[in-house]
Amino acid sequence: MCGIVGIVAKDTQIPAGLLDRATQSLAHRGPDDSGTVVLRKSTPTSVEIGLGNRRLAILDLSPLGHQPMHDPETSNWIVYNGEIYNFREIRRELEQEGIHLRSHTDTEVVLRAYARWGTAFLNKFRGMFAFAIWDPHEHHLLLARDPMGIKPLYYAQAGPYFLFASEVRTLLGTGLVGRKISHSGLLNYLTFGSAYDPFTLVEGIHALPPGHTLIWENGRITKTQYSDLLDDIQFDLSGSSGHGATKASELRTLLEGSVRSQLVSDVPVGIFLSGGIDSSALVSIVSRSGVTPSTFSIVFREADFSEAQHSRAIAQKFHTDHHEITVSQDDVLKALPDALRAMDLPTMDGVNTFFVSREARRAGVKVALSGLGGDEVFGGYSTFRTVPQMERSAKLLESLPGFARTTMGKTFSALAPKSDQNRKLASLIIEGASVLHPYVVARMLFTPKQSELLFNNPTEWTWQAATAGVQEFLNRSLSLDPINRVSYLELRCYMLNTLLRDADFMSMSQGLELRVPLIDYQLAKGVLSLPGTSKVGEIPKKLLVAALDGSLPNEIIYRPKRGFTLPFEHWMRQQLRPEIESVLNARNIDEGPLGSILNGREVERIWNDFLSGTMSWSRPWALYVLQCWCELQEISA
Repeated sequence: MCGIVGIVAKDTQIPAGLLDRATQSLAHRGPDDSGTVVLRKSTPTSVEIGLGNRRLAILDLSPLGHQPMHDPETSNWIVYNGEIYNFREIRRELEQEGIHLRSHTDTEVVLRAYARWGTAFLNKFRGMFAFAIWDPHEHHLLLARDPMGIKPLYYAQAGPYFLFASEVRTLLGTGLVGRKISHSGLLNYLTFGSAYDPFTLVEGIHALPPGHTLIWENGRITKTQYSDLLDDIQFDLSGSSGHGATKASELRTLLEGSVRSQLVSDVPVGIFLSGGIDSSALVSIVSRSGVTPSTFSIVFREADFSEAQHSRAIAQKFHTDHHEITVSQDDVLKALPDALRAMDLPTMDGVNTFFVSREARRAGVKVALSGLGGDEVFGGYSTFRTVPQMERSAKLLESLPGFARTTMGKTFSALAPKSDQNRKLASLIIEGASVLHPYVVARMLFTPKQSELLFNNPTEWTWQAATAGVQEFLNRSLSLDPINRVSYLELRCYMLNTLLRDADFMSMSQGLELRVPLIDYQLAKGVLSLPGTSKVGEIPKKLLVAALDGSLPNEIIYRPKRGFTLPFEHWMRQQLRPEIESVLNARNIDEGPLGSILNGREVERIWNDFLSGTMSWSRPWALYVLQCWCELQEISA
């Protein structure tokens, strides 16, 4: 696991010292080693290529794992971030073809596999990755990102320079990219609480989408999708067969294979344990593999929010080396500046991951497993029930004339109690499913009307621009049944752009590698091929529970679902209140970096609505984080 950066200069040179500074900016991601290389070629045009890497040593801790890594037989170079969990199998395949490898790293396996199979090698990998390979014979730079989008990769074209990096802040730090807010990214953020790929919050900086390659050649950029969850999927309509995952025993094989493969490491591996089904499943599988894991849980001083009894029960049942991290309001206040600085992009989530990552790293753990993805793959969210219901209702609404929907929506809005949920429902009634799909409504942060009010110039607001990426996935998901459609959308929208991104930069801010076995590509694809009706019922995540073969106690399976989050609603009314009020007051917003875009009085009203109990904490919190992030990164309109 590492941080990578690259600069390509066409018909010019890389400014002196720039590559070293950019590489150093990623030191938190890779505290164990650092390396840079500058390559030059003069045909057919003059090009200078700079590659940089900061290494977190997980496999082959020796100097043989140093990056940038060179293949002397082909003269190819690579910088790589990630883990290929089946690299030993691919290594053996390479060796059988007479290829000699010098190290025991997966980095060299990726480099030599490219030389042997070209871009077809991507479909051999089981893991998470983002890498760049300079191929001097083809005269091109190849970027690639894993199919689930677990590892980030950003790029920008700035005059004669093409740049890429693991973090947006590294690209900003080069001084070659302007610090201007992206209008599309801002619309995304206000709509969903994070910017959706390929947008970021910075104009000119883009995310390479999951399952894509990008080739830079002589100043031209070509992006190609090489993999998607729905590619070649075999739908099981009968519930009796399909993709090897129908029966509990077959699903168990996929699940255990994913978890056990992700234990590959030359350093200890820990587990983030919340006491829910997902993280408890990881503990169960790892323990049955003969490994005694270290587990880490957040414990709140506020008893109403604490899950300590559940995580302790699992830790005791499986005899783990258990660590509890007690968090109070004072702890949040003290650490909040560090957590905000750790955000590569603003997000309404992620602070919880900062705390548990920090404490796990302090305990000496460099690799940790997380239960992220269990809800998306196995149907754990309430959206798996509410969105299909809303889809059916939306079809009825679509049959009504527009004026009738508008009247109905305004009447509902006037008579229903003021709440975020009712505002969303009113938007669905007025706009209709042709504009607002029920999934968008379910995941929406600010409604179209609220977003319009937040802008000083509402004519710049276009709902279509904010939801264009989601619409693409909605179109792809039309072949799925309603429940599987929600699963695909959750994986491609909320999971990708909020949870995975937050998990990456919060864990890597502490030099910790976070692995997510429950969204293994083969596992997710197998479960997605099954009928949606097999995933929801009286037993929560019944496919996952069945695959665990009775290893989890009923009090864990049937306890009320609670997200692994901090009690912000409680804290924002107490000790956090002065800090947030000082940021969200109208004058501060109007005089701040986004003052020419955002309406300070409307921002302050949203905060006051939260205090009065008519708006949830996530809306003002998202605006607070946005303002702080723009100030920290000197981003302006």
